[in-house]
Amino acid sequence: MDDSTGILPGLPPVMGKPVHVAFDGGRMTSDTGILLLAAIEQRLGIAERLGNCIEDPRAPERVRHGLAEMIRYRALLIAAGYPDGNDCDALKADPAFKMAVGRLPESGKDLCSQPTISRLENLPGPTALKRMMAAMVELFCDSFDQVPRRILLDIDDTEDRVHGGQQLALWNAHYDSRCFLPIHIYEAARGKPVAVILRPGKTPDGAEVALVLRHVIRHIRARWPAVEIIVRGDSHYGRPEAMAWCERQRVGYIFGLPGNPVLLRRVGPLAEDAALARLAGEGDKVRRYADFRYAARSWTVERRVIARVEAGAKGADSRFIVTNLAGLPKSLYEKIYCARGQAENLIKAHKLHLASDRTSCTQATANQFRLLIHTAAYWLMLSLRGLAPRTSFWRDAQFDTIRLCLIKVAGRVTEMVTRIKIALPTAYPYQVGFADLAGRLAKLPP
Repeated sequence: MDDSTGILPGLPPVMGKPVHVAFDGGRMTSDTGILLLAAIEQRLGIAERLGNCIEDPRAPERVRHGLAEMIRYRALLIAAGYPDGNDCDALKADPAFKMAVGRLPESGKDLCSQPTISRLENLPGPTALKRMMAAMVELFCDSFDQVPRRILLDIDDTEDRVHGGQQLALWNAHYDSRCFLPIHIYEAARGKPVAVILRPGKTPDGAEVALVLRHVIRHIRARWPAVEIIVRGDSHYGRPEAMAWCERQRVGYIFGLPGNPVLLRRVGPLAEDAALARLAGEGDKVRRYADFRYAARSWTVERRVIARVEAGAKGADSRFIVTNLAGLPKSLYEKIYCARGQAENLIKAHKLHLASDRTSCTQATANQFRLLIHTAAYWLMLSLRGLAPRTSFWRDAQFDTIRLCLIKVAGRVTEMVTRIKIALPTAYPYQVGFADLAGRLAKLPP
């Protein structure tokens, strides 16, 4: 850049006219859409819920940045694609983010810096984190307009690689890495997050699975004692302790079950029938279903096992699930159990689009707090997407698409005596969608 003129060099002329580019546009932002998320956050009250769970050790008269304000700022940054704590320094004077946390864009003081955010991340202890996780379950319950008849919970874990000496990091041979394996729990119908729990990089045992389910489901049942709850997960979660707890608490479950020689012998005639049917021309792939009572050595009672046997070009393939639900075997397997694959997409949105694997703090408590902030950002993006009409493109858009098209919007911010004016680009291609979501947001109750 030419220091004397402030003009950036190197851009070719257009139709013989030189192109002059300089950073002299005035008070502008590249994230005007963050104000939509800020309005959603005000209605959900996520920052206040989490901030109220933390005891602030600072002298009140010397506080410049409240706990809720810092949490709100950090969650909005993550939603806008700024997951690193250093981004707080780069954007603390951005007019859109200042407005989003309740400060005037020009005359208001700058937002908190990276060291302040780092101190915040290391502030909550185990007790405060338990309160915050309970507050997130309360947020999940508050998100329903009326008492649901049934809640289907998907539970799964995901690899979160570490590259340092973080607490709880373990070597996992399956993933060939040192990692965490945080547990994610989502409500299956709408993809609402219920809990995200940091844990060591090993497969959870039965006592741990039962403990997690007990804490989450008891919070839900405290609000709605009669609601029907079903838990769905792969074979990691089909532990006898977890199933026994579900049976005692009137909780439905449907879990994957690893195959073994005993189970394969039980479905031997079924596999033979499927193979003969394929040879007879029934189809390229032929499936058969059956259910029976079975008890593994570690089980104290027999449970219902559903078998799916498939004969194809590569031979026979047998899969098993264990459940206490009533229904036809084919329907339970194909319509209920196989639909759990959607949970992987929800984890992808949390982990990839919102960078929730940025758990690089040394202390496990700080990394758990980060997961909570990323979950808050997930709520904001999910709620914005949920405002779109059912037939709208935005209703099924991924979070990164929403961010690119609706959050990353340039705007010129002008603070006047009686109002604040934001001028958006005339050539902005998603004006209709932006205006529609803003209109729907304005009609929501406060």
